[in-house]
Amino acid sequence: MEQIAQTGTLGTGIGWRPEIADAVERMAGTAGGVDWVEVVAENVCPGHIDESLLRLRERGVTVVPHGVSLGLGGADRPDEQRLRSLAERAEALGAPLVTEHIAFVRAGGALTASPRLEAGHLLPVPRTRDALDVLCENVRIAQDALPVPLALENIAALINWPGEEMTEGQFLYDLVDRTGVRLLIDVANLHTNHVNRGEDPAKALDELPVEAIAYVHVAGGFERDGVWHDSHAHPVPRQVLDVLADLASRVTPPGVLLERDDNFPEPGELEGELTAIRGVLEKAEVRSPEKKAPVTEPASAEVEEAEPVARQRLGLGQAALLSALVAGTPVPEGFDRVRLGVQSRSLAAKRADVVAKVAPELPEILGSSYRPTFVAYAQGHPMTDGYRRDALSFAEHVLLTGRPDDADILREVRRWWLERSGPAPLSQRPTARLARATRRVLLRR
Repeated sequence: MEQIAQTGTLGTGIGWRPEIADAVERMAGTAGGVDWVEVVAENVCPGHIDESLLRLRERGVTVVPHGVSLGLGGADRPDEQRLRSLAERAEALGAPLVTEHIAFVRAGGALTASPRLEAGHLLPVPRTRDALDVLCENVRIAQDALPVPLALENIAALINWPGEEMTEGQFLYDLVDRTGVRLLIDVANLHTNHVNRGEDPAKALDELPVEAIAYVHVAGGFERDGVWHDSHAHPVPRQVLDVLADLASRVTPPGVLLERDDNFPEPGELEGELTAIRGVLEKAEVRSPEKKAPVTEPASAEVEEAEPVARQRLGLGQAALLSALVAGTPVPEGFDRVRLGVQSRSLAAKRADVVAKVAPELPEILGSSYRPTFVAYAQGHPMTDGYRRDALSFAEHVLLTGRPDDADILREVRRWWLERSGPAPLSQRPTARLARATRRVLLRR
């Protein structure tokens, strides 16, 4: 663990987003402000880094790329191109480390002889020996490909896998023990799993190797109908700060970062949340930890290969779950149908939100009909590629179905689609199909 302990001190940071770039720059380096920032890796283009990020770098502010699409918890080995892209972003930003998630984001394909599906979101990995073996090999492959250390984040989840063999703390402890990977502990996700899965945050903190923590995430959310939604669009609640306080009583975290992805408040409110986080850390007194087995660096840098059958078993389970969530196939045995329904609707809503950001013209054109139209589309059209392709496919769907039934709207969607894709798809409306058939008959004559 010697290498892990030399993480360095980051301080208190904030997730950099274009919408709050000016506020972050004003707060950067000021007393009680921002010491460092984290940026979504997939939103960074190495040759065209946002000028705000460049200015922060010039002022000595650390920028850490945070990946969301690698899917190290998936059954397949990490995609080489995605790893190269993450490495390029780390080098372009001069980052001391990169971070990702303990999650799967896609499933299917050659390993399971089933259609390739994208979740568009982070989904939980089953806490089983098979999943741990696969994850450890994937992590070691990623570590070998990256120019800086890797840290992995625990995710929030709405659903439990049947037949799990470990708690979250035990799973994370074994992961660190076998790979030497660092941890990004999200205390908001620990609270989310407490509400949604009945898991005790204190027990998780008791079991995980706190000395492996690279930094900590803090974020807001809300509860509705007994389900906690980790929205990153609401103020940080007291319950999450309490989990942070519990963690800080066990170890002084090298860094703590406030996440906010939407519904951005005024700069003063962000500063207030950063102040509250600092207040929790300043009041914390690290107590003597209970003795437990030491976690050490793995003896060999060689990748320990997971058994092929373990990858296949994991792949089949993940493909069945993802297909139920995004393609309407039957719910796999052992899963809670109600919770899967909540998760399915959540994935559709997230797709709608991200497509609205990727292609902001579409919600402008469709107005109030955008969200219901997209959610209806998502129920029968799983995402098989990225969000840009999803936006184009959604526009095609609107044109093919002729919904909403407004000629001006359809004309604008067609114009948008033509500018980005080429010839318009053939409409399936009865009048259009009759017109095409009539033209064919006339041409044959």
